[in-house]
Amino acid sequence: MSETQSLMLQEAGQSPEVVATLLEKGTPVFAEIARLFSTSRPSVVTTAARGSSDHAATFFKYLFEITCGVPVASVGPSIASVYGASLHLKGGVHFTVSQSGASPDIVALQDAAKKGGATTIAVVNVTDSPLAKQADIVLGLNAGAEKSVAATKSFIASVAALSGVTAAIGGASDLQAALGKLPEALSATAGLDTAPAEEVLFNATSLYTAGRGPAFAIALEAALKAKETSGLHAEAFSLAELMHGPMRLVQPGFPIVAFAPDDAAFANNGQALERLQKLGATTVGFSTQPLSGINLRVPTTGNGLLDPLVSLLVYYRLIESVTRRKGFDPDRPANLLKVTETV
Repeated sequence: MSETQSLMLQEAGQSPEVVATLLEKGTPVFAEIARLFSTSRPSVVTTAARGSSDHAATFFKYLFEITCGVPVASVGPSIASVYGASLHLKGGVHFTVSQSGASPDIVALQDAAKKGGATTIAVVNVTDSPLAKQADIVLGLNAGAEKSVAATKSFIASVAALSGVTAAIGGASDLQAALGKLPEALSATAGLDTAPAEEVLFNATSLYTAGRGPAFAIALEAALKAKETSGLHAEAFSLAELMHGPMRLVQPGFPIVAFAPDDAAFANNGQALERLQKLGATTVGFSTQPLSGINLRVPTTGNGLLDPLVSLLVYYRLIESVTRRKGFDPDRPANLLKVTETV
């Protein structure tokens, strides 16, 4: 294994600065979007995205519904690009989340949303992309070039941007304060010892990732990174759903990576993990609070809904290390490209 730091690790480490810049430069756009919602008062919000960006949209769904009480629905890009369906979104607001803004399917869906009467908002890193050029409002991520195939800083920036939107629309002072502390909390993750968890993942052949609320979105992202970087089969579940059919596969030693922030679901999450441990599962829990099993304690922003994003940066470093130990290059996963243009 090369001693040279991977691009994935370098770019993940840039996240605190990226988030600080985003929150500063994005403030006027947050305010513009809040004014739009105040005027249009949509009864539903729609999103479209692929891959990691779709996980960011899922985080937004939970956070926005919890904070603002407005349903958020994901629309499959193929509805427009393949099936040619029309959308009826008069008075709606449609968010598209993308690092590159280049994939034809999400551009097509944004166009269909606009023709259907929605105001379109592109949350995008490449602000001269086709997606950004066609959107009504552009919320730039300001993450800089991301060269590693595995998205890290652009994902964290996407979640921070959508959290900023949520705080502005919902008038949520507690969420706004937590966002202000996010760069510091991300920085404080440097040097956290993940060795016990690394051994579990290095020796695994399959695993579950889990969480509830916004943390479920982080579990989705964690499972994707395990697959695309280390070639490790991983499935993501809500911890509530894991208590049903998926629990059948839990055997002695089966690894479960859980994101369990100090929010309204914490007690239930802890009970679920204890039940899984009794079945023999090896649990790796990310939290600001003590958990049974292997417990990775992470810094807090002061808001349990946002803290899973801090845990994710620790996980990015963890899975990058596992990938390199396995002899793989996290920057160049087999069969994958940085920009995937689907239709």
